Amino acid sequence: MGLIKAAVGAIGGTLHDQWKDYIRCEDLGNDILMKKVSTKTGIISKDSAIQVAPGQIAVIFDSGKVLDATCEEGIYTFDQSTSPTFFAGQFGDVFKEMWNRFTYGGGVSKEQAVFYINAKEIMDNKFGTPAPIPFQDWSHPIPNQMTGTMSPLRVEVKCFGKYTFKISDPSTFMSRVAGTSDEYHKEDLCEQMRSEVVGAFQNVLNELGNSVHKVPVLELPSATDEIKKTMDEKVFDQPIRDRGISIVGFVVESVTLDDESNQKIDNYELSSNSFMQQGTLVGSYGKAVQDAANNPNGAGTGFMGIGMMNMASGGMMGAATQGAFTNKGVTAQDLGVNPGAPAAPAAPANGGEEVLESSEAPNFCPKCGTATNGANFCSKCGTKLV
Repeated sequence: MGLIKAAVGAIGGTLHDQWKDYIRCEDLGNDILMKKVSTKTGIISKDSAIQVAPGQIAVIFDSGKVLDATCEEGIYTFDQSTSPTFFAGQFGDVFKEMWNRFTYGGGVSKEQAVFYINAKEIMDNKFGTPAPIPFQDWSHPIPNQMTGTMSPLRVEVKCFGKYTFKISDPSTFMSRVAGTSDEYHKEDLCEQMRSEVVGAFQNVLNELGNSVHKVPVLELPSATDEIKKTMDEKVFDQPIRDRGISIVGFVVESVTLDDESNQKIDNYELSSNSFMQQGTLVGSYGKAVQDAANNPNGAGTGFMGIGMMNMASGGMMGAATQGAFTNKGVTAQDLGVNPGAPAAPAAPANGGEEVLESSEAPNFCPKCGTATNGANFCSKCGTKLV
């Protein structure tokens, strides 16, 4: 049983009168993925004509068996005495597999039909992330002065866009998805696919945000080619492929950040401007703090010099060294000073005896160790100072 392609123009010639039945399917559009077409009797008689339009795959089914299939457009004559022809074009191997998969033995034919599968690219499938997705934004790197390395700013994004797909393996699509339904619509599948597309897209974002790609968060809509390439190379859409379907196009139309992420970027920009204005002073300030703790003439003298430096810079140096994303104050522990230890002895003058100038030692809060500079209350924890 197989299909024989009719001669060009046969539908308007004498052969047309010899066809007992003429089976065709209207355009499947963008919403119907598969449609079953048969005769009134449910039997496709010998010498019946079967039309295959552009963008269609025709699968001849006979009570659980695939008799023949083709995706080559044209008019075919059904001949029960011939072997399957499989005018399949690009689907040749797939149709042979379909033959084996759906052939369960030579039972008596009870119902015959043509299943038309939509081979076109199915357009206008929307997706969106239901919740914000974490993304490492390397366009706003955070410096780590201790290690000399850079880390990305972690933000949360919502993405919206569209994708297209097509049926790439009709055998797998019929056996795992559509079966032998009279009609199978896109809406029957797209809700599940949408969830899987979002899952695949989240994996893509993890790749694009790593230290290799470093795609800026606000440039994701223009990274369409890189998104699709990454999805294909990493096979993040494997669950979709397992249904005989492949993603063809993928477009991110918009990217929005949540309020907290927007605030992070705003703070980053403000901090960056401050660092740029003071960049050459930050290193000197840090060195001065370190030297103050080790000042052989007394830590108080060293810290007094730092205070004068900070005043000269408008009080901004202390804020700059505290970092862009922390409100932590400077403590005695941060400076390597034990608040309970006595002050370092002053250097002897003119070769005289060493004199301990305890009054020159800096004051620290007994509770949290924050430098108090003679205040009555601790500026950090509020402890009353004696």
